[in-house]
Amino acid sequence: MIARIGLFLLGWKTKGEMPDLKKFVLVAAPHTTNWDFVIFLLIIFKFQIPVHWMGKHTMFIPPFKGMLKRLGGIPIDRTRKGNTVQIMADTFRSADQMIVTIAPSGTRSKTKTWKSGFYRIADQAKVPLVLGFVDYRNKIGGVGPVFHPTGDLEADLDSMKAFYADKCGKY
Repeated sequence: MIARIGLFLLGWKTKGEMPDLKKFVLVAAPHTTNWDFVIFLLIIFKFQIPVHWMGKHTMFIPPFKGMLKRLGGIPIDRTRKGNTVQIMADTFRSADQMIVTIAPSGTRSKTKTWKSGFYRIADQAKVPLVLGFVDYRNKIGGVGPVFHPTGDLEADLDSMKAFYADKCGKY
């Protein structure tokens, strides 16, 4: 109810339906501003998605740490070399139900390139990608198609980017 009111007050509408899947990576694109986080959270709450998300570990400081974790946050320290993809794939495999939302750009800056971690997590965990979106031009956000990784990273990214071609980030 709060999410519906928040979206209404901000002038946003939603589109799409949540797939009936227990595990998937929810792609969050485009991601060009901190406001995307707010809009995506409202959409996630409206669709009642029990989602987790990865964020810079520096966000998880008191007094916000507890709240961010309750909202599904998983702190990621990008300064330490580790295997985040393998850790997340293993976490998916060991869970009965898990949805993780990831911004493929890996940044709030406008960029034409995507990082491949979100794709590699889904591919290694053998879970589909669900294409979530925000479109600032039309003030619509929601859930698009389910995409199953084929293992051909370049071709799959091109296919996913085609879905996002008409979606406009804030910047």
